[in-house]
Amino acid sequence: MNQITEELLKAVSDFKGEFKGAFNIRENGGCAGRQSTEHIRIESRKEGPGIVVHIMPGTKGETVYIPACVNQGGIHDLVYNDFYVGEGADVIIVAGCGVHTDDEEEARHDGIHRFFLEKNAHVLYQEKHLGTGKGDGRKRIDPVTDVALAEGAGLEMDTVQLGGVDYSCRKTRAKLAANARLIVRERIMTDGIEKAVTDFDVVMEGDNSGVELISRSVARGNSYQEFKSCIHGLARCTGHSSCDAILVDNGTVNAMPALEASNVDAELIHEAAIGKIAGEQILKLRTLGLTEEEAQERIIAGFLK
Repeated sequence: MNQITEELLKAVSDFKGEFKGAFNIRENGGCAGRQSTEHIRIESRKEGPGIVVHIMPGTKGETVYIPACVNQGGIHDLVYNDFYVGEGADVIIVAGCGVHTDDEEEARHDGIHRFFLEKNAHVLYQEKHLGTGKGDGRKRIDPVTDVALAEGAGLEMDTVQLGGVDYSCRKTRAKLAANARLIVRERIMTDGIEKAVTDFDVVMEGDNSGVELISRSVARGNSYQEFKSCIHGLARCTGHSSCDAILVDNGTVNAMPALEASNVDAELIHEAAIGKIAGEQILKLRTLGLTEEEAQERIIAGFLK
């Protein structure tokens, strides 16, 4: 790994010179390091680029690291990763993607992830995205996530776009069986002429299943963000979607939520709020000695925390 890759890994996956436990590091479309453990096995896909991660039933307290980095322009890294999580397992999966270019060519990563969680399995999935480099080449990240949750399974997704990504389109599809639960928390920062699109589609097929989609974003400069979500309630279930966005400068946010209930006991709710930072918030912080710019940055940092 070169220095750029190491810096990206530190930012997107808390890399401290090594990973403990199971890991697969992807660099410029190839494998830069891999390790399995007694309970977690990582293998190359037999067809196409990517990995297959097998987490044994009952595995608890372990972490899997699967970061991917593109450290130069002219590379389009497309990868397919499948995760099979056994019954009763409870683990953390740390992903993260960094793209870097110092020239005129595009640096791009597209990660296609599929999660298959067996009965009562639980996964905390953490993913950070970052674009760096002084070149004019576009920095692009387009993740796709497909989720299948068996009875009583739970997946928590915590995704963050740290900045510097010129274009991103994040698609998430999920199907939930009885008593399954999906929680997604996303935080997005865009600036300049960057564009970020979020597209959720969740189908609750089993009784007592539930989903919570929480999106917080800040659109600065002339950037554009689009939030699309559709929650389908096909059984007795609960669904909640929340989109909160702050506009700074000439930023634009377009929120398009949709709810579809085909069962009388489906309870679905959506909330959305888009606006600028309240003047009284800035004024209060200025009375504490902060400049207007410092106050604004403090509010934004707290909002995206």
